[in-house]
Amino acid sequence: MLGNFVYSNPTRIYFGDNAQSHLAAALKEFGPKVLLVYGGGSIKRNGVYDDVVAALYEAGKEVVELSGVMPNPTYEKLLEGVKVVRENDVDMILAVGGGSTIDYSKGLSAAAWYEGDAWENFWVRQRNPEPSQRLLPIGAVLTMAGTGSEMNGGSVITNVAKGMKIGKVFPERLYPRFSVLNPRYTFSLPERQMVAGIFDTMSHIMEQYFSGDDDSTSDYLAEGLMRSVVNSSRAAVKNPHDYEARSNIMWSATWALNTLIAEGKKEDWMVHMIGHAVSAVTDATHGMTLAAVSPAYYRHVMKYGIHRFARFAEVVWDIRPEGKSSEELAAEGIDALAAWIKEIGAASRLSELGVTPAQIDPIADATIIFDAGYHKLTREEVVEILKASL
Repeated sequence: MLGNFVYSNPTRIYFGDNAQSHLAAALKEFGPKVLLVYGGGSIKRNGVYDDVVAALYEAGKEVVELSGVMPNPTYEKLLEGVKVVRENDVDMILAVGGGSTIDYSKGLSAAAWYEGDAWENFWVRQRNPEPSQRLLPIGAVLTMAGTGSEMNGGSVITNVAKGMKIGKVFPERLYPRFSVLNPRYTFSLPERQMVAGIFDTMSHIMEQYFSGDDDSTSDYLAEGLMRSVVNSSRAAVKNPHDYEARSNIMWSATWALNTLIAEGKKEDWMVHMIGHAVSAVTDATHGMTLAAVSPAYYRHVMKYGIHRFARFAEVVWDIRPEGKSSEELAAEGIDALAAWIKEIGAASRLSELGVTPAQIDPIADATIIFDAGYHKLTREEVVEILKASL
């Protein structure tokens, strides 16, 4: 491995089909007033809400509720949360839901006691909270696997007024202090959401994998995770209540984005930047936007990292290399990725998400371009990739 790094992850994970039994004890480490943050109310229908509230009262907590966090959480909703936090002077945030709810809660912790323009400071300028700033500790109960937000500092927020969706990776102070991961809590998800989370997981791994040319332990770890995701996804699509498959997906999603496989890597993240722009313009489901643009993006940049793409084909998809050039092997790997996207029921075209040709330019304008991965895109190339994805 090349490069130097420091690795640390402070989040404590409670994993398994009895993981929620640890929640009351975990909560006792924090102050008496808890802000319970969740989404549209599905947790009240599937029993998760009852489990969480029972643990909160067992821990002797006073509970303030903030519901209605949407799949692409907005800055407007964040400001609503800031008002709730300040009016109730809560001691911690307990996020119950998927990545959007946990992302939102990190952003809320950062914005709650910040006196300036939180959007401009944290998301646009990518600044971190000052050491003296008050931040609320966060706990999480995960109900949808995919984002990895349960064990990292990521917070993706959409500013509807500005037509932008931006991710901010906060430092360790804003990682969840603990996360409860019970795979059975994901069983009630609609299949489309399960599949979106599966591809989000795969995309996180690929964003880190497709960079660098050295012999890196991080890449071997990434390959194992990708093989696990592909294998488990096939089992989960056939039987969404396959506990082993769903538990493997949940654990892979956590390790896909808790910074471990990023160590020593340059990383890419352009699929996510394009996907975020699609969501900002159309409000399409995040994981589906990634699936729709990935094959076209990787076909576009393949020639710049040909040996890594050839390795991807051979190691992840078991494509035999005999009698094939690196270019042919790499192309077959991307074809295999595209076939798997269709197999599991993810979006294979942007048109499936309602994207029209007229929206190509606004999406390109909203795409943040990084100098990362194997090739820095131009705006014209973003347009070309979007058109190829339609």
